Amino acid sequence: MKFGRRVLTPLFAAALAVAPFAAQQALAQGKAPLVKYKVVDEDSIPKSLTGKPGDPEKGKKWAIAGRLGHCIACHVMPVDEPYMGEVGPSLVGVASRYSAGQLRMLIVDPKVVNEDTMMPAFYKADGFHRVRKAFVGKTMLSAEQVEDIVAYLLTLKEEEKQ
Repeated sequence: MKFGRRVLTPLFAAALAVAPFAAQQALAQGKAPLVKYKVVDEDSIPKSLTGKPGDPEKGKKWAIAGRLGHCIACHVMPVDEPYMGEVGPSLVGVASRYSAGQLRMLIVDPKVVNEDTMMPAFYKADGFHRVRKAFVGKTMLSAEQVEDIVAYLLTLKEEEKQ
C-alpha cells in the first residue's frame, strides 16, 4: 500500500505528537524503573527485558495504538488499517530479517544501531535534551510492552516462495 508525501507528512507529524502523550501515559501508569540490559555485537539485546516472552496479541495492539508504540505511523505493516507511514522500513516480513535481540535493540534505542535514524528510543530514559520535568527519567514503553511488540514482530515472517 503506497501513500504519497501528503499522507506521510501528517502521519509522521502525528507520530511525533503522540510521543509526549505516550510518555505522559507511561508516567501516569507508574512504570517500573528501567530494567538493565546488555547490548551484544553492537546491534542486539538478546535477553528479554522481563525474563519471559511477550504477548504477540498485546504487541500488535501497541504497534498500532496511537497512544503508545504507534509503529504504523512510520512503517508499513501487514494489517488492515487505512493509513500507514513510509518513513521507516516496512515491517512486512521483519522477523525474516532480524532476530528477537535485534528487534528489541531497535525498539529500545535504535540510535545504537543507526545514529542517523529518526526512530525514537522507546525504552530509554536519559540523554535527551529539553525534556519537560514530568517526563524526565521516563520511557515511552514499559519493559513488558517492549517484549509484547517484539513477540508480535516475530510473527511477521516472509511467506516462503514456492
